[in-house]
Amino acid sequence: MPELAAHVRDVPVNQIREITEAAWRTPGALVLSIGEPGFPLPRHVLEAGMACLDRDETNYTPNAGLPALREAFAARFRERTGLNGETGIGADRVYVVDGAQQGLHFAMSLLLSPGDEILIPNPGYPTFAMTSRLLNAVPVGYPLYPEHSFQPRTADIEALITERTRVLVLNSPSNPLGAVLSEDMTRELVELARRHDLWIISDECYEAFTYDVPHVSPAKYDGGTPGDARVFTSLTLSKTYGLTGLRIGALICPPGLEQKMDNVMESIVSCVASPSQYAALAALTGPQDYVREAHQHYRENRDAASAALDAKGIPYLTAEGAFYLWADVSHASGGDVRGWVRRFLNDSGVALAPGTAFGSIGEGWVRIALCGRKDELLEGLSRLPARD
Repeated sequence: MPELAAHVRDVPVNQIREITEAAWRTPGALVLSIGEPGFPLPRHVLEAGMACLDRDETNYTPNAGLPALREAFAARFRERTGLNGETGIGADRVYVVDGAQQGLHFAMSLLLSPGDEILIPNPGYPTFAMTSRLLNAVPVGYPLYPEHSFQPRTADIEALITERTRVLVLNSPSNPLGAVLSEDMTRELVELARRHDLWIISDECYEAFTYDVPHVSPAKYDGGTPGDARVFTSLTLSKTYGLTGLRIGALICPPGLEQKMDNVMESIVSCVASPSQYAALAALTGPQDYVREAHQHYRENRDAASAALDAKGIPYLTAEGAFYLWADVSHASGGDVRGWVRRFLNDSGVALAPGTAFGSIGEGWVRIALCGRKDELLEGLSRLPARD
């Protein structure tokens, strides 16, 4: 058999999937390693997808998605960010994508040539590195240190910029950290990208879930004109509405790129499945009870999990957003947290995502998903070894 391309051979294993699939094969395991919302979908969302199939509306849609859905995404983004009037985001800048992961691939395909460098958070979501490697680009991690509450520092990022740097990836609220960028830091990072003429890809999958702090989109500080705009915003309905299996999201692009966006969209996926688009339209425009109830559930689980870790003396980063807790288990993991989570699953029947799945700075840490049932979450945490 001929060899695969070198850039495919170099793509690392996703350690989140590694431990989660091991847990799925373990009878009775408590799976706290993956961010899968645990609520039934609202009935009106399901019915919208089924109605699309019933009327056999299963042909191609425009590359960019159903016009009504594009406008619904744009309207939600305007409402959430306050970008109205002359700075408003129009439906013409919204591209419906097959989940946020395809949106990230879409954006990187537009922006990266072989050998280009892309700055990604360390710790950060693993597919930032995986996707860029698939495009023959070079991921460069910028550090998020525990002693700085895992917040970026402009000087640390600026020190990594070279003549090959093309893209800065931002993720707020952060997966895996639950950290949220402040308004001042967001503005500062956009200004940094402008000084060095970098694109920004802003992953805002968890924008609906912040706790006592606002979500601030980098798009708020973008230039807004074709000559100065540089922010691509990746959104998803997987987390906001629990539509993980329907694979539906949006990529909001700077102005003036519409024709290029159409061309690349055609070559990657052509268009997203129409039942998913109609379900998404119903989610965005219908009752929002699901989002409110999910927000409350995640907050309550965060508080309960934090108390459980406090009782065991286990340090953690207070989550200001998303639905994860980032906890320090270095007292137990012995410098190999990837190996430790496998042993912990085998010995205790609990799956946690190893911090090394998200970068080298994650050694000794684990990500705990807060999105399932509270009783299972607390039972899983009760099995963690206490810190002396």
